[in-house]
Amino acid sequence: MCGICGIVHPTRTKNILNFTQRIAHRGPDDNGIFEDKDIALGHLRLSIQDLSPNGHQPMISADGRYVLIFNGEIYNHWDIREKFKDKYTFKSTSDTETILYGFAEYGTALFNQLNGIFALAIFDTQTRTLTLARDPFGIKPLYYYQKEDTLLFASEIKAFLDYPDLDKTIDYQAITNYIRFLWSPGEKTPFQHVKKLLPGHVMTVQVDDASTLQFEKYYEIPFTGSYSTKTEAELIEALDQKLFQAVKSQLLSDVPVGFFLSGGLDSSAIVAMAQRAQPNQKIQCYTIDSGGQMDSEGFSDDLHYAHKVATHLNVDLKVVKGHIDILKDFDDMVYHLDEPQADVAPLHVLNICKQARADGYIVMLGGTGGDDLFSGYRRHQALSYEPYFRMMPPLSIKWLKQLFHKVKSDNPKIRRVKKVIRELNKTPLDRLVGYFSWISRKTTQDLLAKKHRLEVEGYDPLDILKNALDNIPNEKSDLNKMLFLEMKYFLCDHNLNYTDKLSMATGVEVRVPFLDKALVEFSTQIPPHLKMKGTTTKYLLKKVMEKYLPHDVIYRPKAGFGAPVREWVLGELAERIQTTFSKERIEERGIFDYDTVQMIIEKTKSKKIDGSYSILSLLSLDSWFDQFAKII
Repeated sequence: MCGICGIVHPTRTKNILNFTQRIAHRGPDDNGIFEDKDIALGHLRLSIQDLSPNGHQPMISADGRYVLIFNGEIYNHWDIREKFKDKYTFKSTSDTETILYGFAEYGTALFNQLNGIFALAIFDTQTRTLTLARDPFGIKPLYYYQKEDTLLFASEIKAFLDYPDLDKTIDYQAITNYIRFLWSPGEKTPFQHVKKLLPGHVMTVQVDDASTLQFEKYYEIPFTGSYSTKTEAELIEALDQKLFQAVKSQLLSDVPVGFFLSGGLDSSAIVAMAQRAQPNQKIQCYTIDSGGQMDSEGFSDDLHYAHKVATHLNVDLKVVKGHIDILKDFDDMVYHLDEPQADVAPLHVLNICKQARADGYIVMLGGTGGDDLFSGYRRHQALSYEPYFRMMPPLSIKWLKQLFHKVKSDNPKIRRVKKVIRELNKTPLDRLVGYFSWISRKTTQDLLAKKHRLEVEGYDPLDILKNALDNIPNEKSDLNKMLFLEMKYFLCDHNLNYTDKLSMATGVEVRVPFLDKALVEFSTQIPPHLKMKGTTTKYLLKKVMEKYLPHDVIYRPKAGFGAPVREWVLGELAERIQTTFSKERIEERGIFDYDTVQMIIEKTKSKKIDGSYSILSLLSLDSWFDQFAKII
């Protein structure tokens, strides 16, 4: 796990040092720079496999042709190396060297063979070609900036901030993404000229002409509409083995490995499999004590269950205080995130990883992805009512909308019902993608200052999700369509982004066994009715874990890895909200529309709408503009 960065430009490659300094937290153990005509590559190393100097990067092939910088872990690298080990002389046991010579052997065809997490850059000194690649599920971040004869890339956007003449033109379509979803799906970032390299993609550029980029998709999540014909019992056994193998392979490390243990099904499943794989080794787990703050958000408290799982599995558990000083920590969180995401769960990742690092645990395994593969969210349960929605007459829908419009949004169950009813008069496809939305398209656009609305005219962020479904034309299951969108966007652009950024801020690598390539592909073949049975989410995974975990842990209410945002908006954040969105300040900055912002705030205070996360999104954007775009 590391940080990578690079510059392609005829005269400005010396700026690579500034890039490495901006993201030095990603690699506290070593650093290196490679420079050649028109190109410079930088690397920050967090040593995990082969701690010796033989793992130093940039790593150069013996013949001097290939130069590699790599961020991530390849869990099957020994299997790959075995195929060509006699053709090359290896100096290390690192997966970096396996990639280096694997690329020499297979070129870009190598990437589809890798089972792991990665963002990398390879410079071919012979053809003067730079190749960038990102893992199939976007577990590791990779951003690039391209304008005229300049190409920049890095693990984090902040690496670019000191680059001379960086064009900081804002992409207001991206801004509407962050308002609508609380995160931005796909390639867009707030900077018009900064993009995310999409998961499962390769980008190539001729170093002598950085004006033309070429892209190739090497992987797509295989939702084919065809499902396994195995019996339920056979699928339970198969999933058991797939999950075990995924966890076992990701224990590969030359430094201590720890575990997240929230007490929820997913993290508990990972710990159970690790205990099965290493029955005689100490397993150190970490959990958050939220202080019972999650009731207002509609989630149960985790701590009791975390203790119960730890006792049941006989593993060590350290409780980390989950108190968040939101006024003190908010801006730092946005800076680490690189993007104006409206969620405070990242601070829990930060606090756990800080403690783990202090205790000597450099690698952490967590349960991220379980909900997205096996159907763990409440919006998946809402889909189970879809047949009834389609039969409802228009007059009934109109009556329900009028009835619930008057009901206050101060109860978690009411909030969920109102969100479902909001979508009832839409098409099934619009309903499906609408579950990802927090606010209407019109209100989203109205929140922008009038001078920016023309830039988003005709643009609907939901079209990104709709169009993505064209990649899986044979999939007919609504649940699988939603799971595809979860994995492709929500997981990648929201959960995985904050997991990577906030863990790496402390010099800790987080691994996500549920996103083992073989396990993901297996999950797409599970019949949808065995993912969610009636309204029972993660049915098949729960059946697997009956062998390992207490029944009440498996079948408990879903908990959230978050914080009392709704209480904060009305309490601790109220003064900041008032100051940030005063008429004078909004008009001076020229980003948002004062009247619409105030309407959202007032209706949220009076409980007419559930606008707390939309307000948090506006605060995140304001903080991002201050720290990244320098708009005063």
